[in-house]
Amino acid sequence: MPSKTKTELGMVTIDNEVIARIAGLAAMDCYGIVGMAARSVKDGLVRLLKIETLTRGVVLSINENVLTIRLHIIVEYGTNIPAIANSLTDTVKYKVFEYTGLNVEKIEVFVDGIRVE
Repeated sequence: MPSKTKTELGMVTIDNEVIARIAGLAAMDCYGIVGMAARSVKDGLVRLLKIETLTRGVVLSINENVLTIRLHIIVEYGTNIPAIANSLTDTVKYKVFEYTGLNVEKIEVFVDGIRVE
């Protein structure tokens, strides 16, 4: 369900795909994040998503213009995962609010993989 905000000039509707793209791009800017992840249901494997499809690693839930965001990420080997998660949540909350004006109530971070180079 798209987010709808009423202003004095009319109604503003923001599609979930736009919010997911903002969250995904903000996540990709964080240190230690290699990319967003998509889990294959049939075989349980995790795939690293390309920039065009990174919204599949973002799951939104909107209730009265308050967002809950679930991010499925792949991190770089050797990084501090709790520090990455804290940075990620702060960055995504800030960017989503800055661009859409929507309050992010909760962000859940799922580390679906680690990339070793």
